[in-house]
Amino acid sequence: MDQAQQLRNVIKMHNQNNQNTARVVTVTSSKGGVGKSNLAVNLAVQLRKLGKRVLIFDADFGLANVEVMFGAIPQYNLSDFIYRGKGIRDIITPGPMEIGFISGGSGIMGLNNLRRDQIMYLVKTINELNDLADFIIIDTGAGISEQVLEFVLASPEVLLVSTPEPSSLTDSYSLLKTLYRNPGFMEGGTTIHVVSNRVGSAEEGKAVYEKLNSVVSQFLHGSLNYLGMVPQDTALEKAVRQQKPVSMLEPNSKSARAFEVLTGNLLNGTHNQVGVRWGIGQMFSSLLSSRK
Repeated sequence: MDQAQQLRNVIKMHNQNNQNTARVVTVTSSKGGVGKSNLAVNLAVQLRKLGKRVLIFDADFGLANVEVMFGAIPQYNLSDFIYRGKGIRDIITPGPMEIGFISGGSGIMGLNNLRRDQIMYLVKTINELNDLADFIIIDTGAGISEQVLEFVLASPEVLLVSTPEPSSLTDSYSLLKTLYRNPGFMEGGTTIHVVSNRVGSAEEGKAVYEKLNSVVSQFLHGSLNYLGMVPQDTALEKAVRQQKPVSMLEPNSKSARAFEVLTGNLLNGTHNQVGVRWGIGQMFSSLLSSRK
């Protein structure tokens, strides 16, 4: 049994035995640029609005997407914890709305590069993280790297972000196929939620899920859960440019309302959807907002 498998087993055993454990949600995608980090950050904001304590672990090493979207510069990152003796509380950077985040930085290339003592040192912090948060959101790198798979395999809940583009759907299936065929994957212990991003309608969002679920059912003999969709929205593009979550900058925008619905579905196990057809007043409001 390799070190990464040991880590996964310890995490799963801990989650099964500890009733007060934080809810761990891993956000991933098959390719970059589909909105994965935007989902992680706005999900955190919506959870905070509901009074939940939230911690984001930025596992997209070297890109620092979370800190860019928060407009924050961390003093320390995970490499300071692993290599320089900093405590886990020391490397948590306060973000907006008291959302804490841990930056992966560029000092750690992946779990497989850590020695056994470093991995076990990381495992021992789980109890402390449970005390700090109700939700721990892990924002992985994109693609089908060993690093991404380790985080996905260790997580009880996975949010897979895909767009309607054929290349995104194909790559998403490739990630799912690799995951299902991994010896460490336990389908009954992992819930995979599909989030359709940059869609033009609720129907198009549902179609993204149905295409993925169909091939998973037919060829992998598994099933996916549909969490919901996020529509195309100029307000979201504006928020990214201003380094602020759209759920804070434009809380009444189409995308912010969609993130709110997604959060409710995640919390309550529901399948509500937000409409994306606006009246003429909202269309002009969105147009003027995008020009500010």
